[in-house]
Amino acid sequence: MTPQPPLADRIRACQICAGRFAATATGHTPRPVVWFGHTARLLIAGQAPGARVHASGRPFTDPSGDRLRDWLGLDETSFYDRSRVAIVPMAFCFPGYDAKGSDLPPPAICARTWRASVMADLPRIRLTLAVGGAAIRWHLGPGTVTQMVQGWRQAHARRGVFPLPHPSWRNTGWLKKNPWFAQDLLPDLRAAVRHALEVPDG
Repeated sequence: MTPQPPLADRIRACQICAGRFAATATGHTPRPVVWFGHTARLLIAGQAPGARVHASGRPFTDPSGDRLRDWLGLDETSFYDRSRVAIVPMAFCFPGYDAKGSDLPPPAICARTWRASVMADLPRIRLTLAVGGAAIRWHLGPGTVTQMVQGWRQAHARRGVFPLPHPSWRNTGWLKKNPWFAQDLLPDLRAAVRHALEVPDG
């Protein structure tokens, strides 16, 4: 029997949404952005790549990435170290825009097809960051983003998950309305990230 290619290579070759993407306003082809390694300790569970990430082939190469790295207290070298940080969105490809130019949601078929296999391939994860509504619902269950993020202490203590709003500029208003996020949550988040990446197993 011919052995299967590595999981990351199988995801990169995925074309399951080719017809769906061809029918969007962008009319693009699939380009799965795969960024994880078997030894990763920190899992960043995001939404789906945007247009800039679709072009670059590297996750969070946009202003959202700049804001997220600031939240985490990580420089680019640490953030993109696949041996320590896995970036696994709810959909690996840019979903495209609708007729009004808005981002389409991550196709659910992507998570159904790949997510369980990816999670099984990441046995050393110590902390999961659920970034945005789709990731929060997958990892923590139903609830509004605000409710779930407000419960970060319980989610972290019980499940090792930190729920976060998406770092998009669209959420700047939310951040201004919720000053506790910067004052209280971010120090806890940065401490948890440091612990996950720096404290030896034992």
